[in-house]
Amino acid sequence: MTAPRLWLIVPAAGIGQRMQADHPKQYLRIGQSYILDITLSRLMGSAPFAGCMVPLHPADHWWPETEASQDSRIQTCTGGSERACSVLSALHALAEQVRDDDWVLVHDAARPCIHARDLATLIDRLYTHPVGGLLASPVTDTLKKAVQGELPEVYETVDRGMLWRALTPQMFRYRLLVESLESALEAGLPVTDESSALEFSGNMPVLVEGRPDNIKITVPADLALAGFILSRF
Repeated sequence: MTAPRLWLIVPAAGIGQRMQADHPKQYLRIGQSYILDITLSRLMGSAPFAGCMVPLHPADHWWPETEASQDSRIQTCTGGSERACSVLSALHALAEQVRDDDWVLVHDAARPCIHARDLATLIDRLYTHPVGGLLASPVTDTLKKAVQGELPEVYETVDRGMLWRALTPQMFRYRLLVESLESALEAGLPVTDESSALEFSGNMPVLVEGRPDNIKITVPADLALAGFILSRF
């Protein structure tokens, strides 16, 4: 029996509205490198991926300027208006190359601070699992539920004992991920990550604890923080 291979999907079709920049956040720079290049380089250099698919916005004109565009292991396809649609587009684009039981790892383009040790732990823990799972970090802050008014007011303090922050990569079997995403999108369910699609289909993804500094660049202040984190690796 042939061992399952590893495939990578890095959705990069977003426009990054909260970054208040004149181009998408994956094409902002940390030092001299695009965020997308840093992310792809760290991932592709840390695991034996059989290939990678990057869904792009239909109007993307920055990709040809990236270092990643010269990597023969990396392919592109047209993404969708939502993350889940982009991931599904990438899965369909890989259909002729991937076996049903192969592993697909989906990682946010704007998470360049993924650590090689976390990636190795995720793959090692899940490689023989029938479903898969995701990197996640236990919630350590005190959480408040608010009542919305002129000013938000605390309604109650939420027990954080069972709460985790979902990170990426998220790692699932190819066929199961395709079917779960298709079913969830067809039903109009709120698919905020791959794990939620698997949960809607009745599966229970495994949580693999990862480093909390695997941050997602969302607002301008995150750029400096990501640069600092990367300088410490």
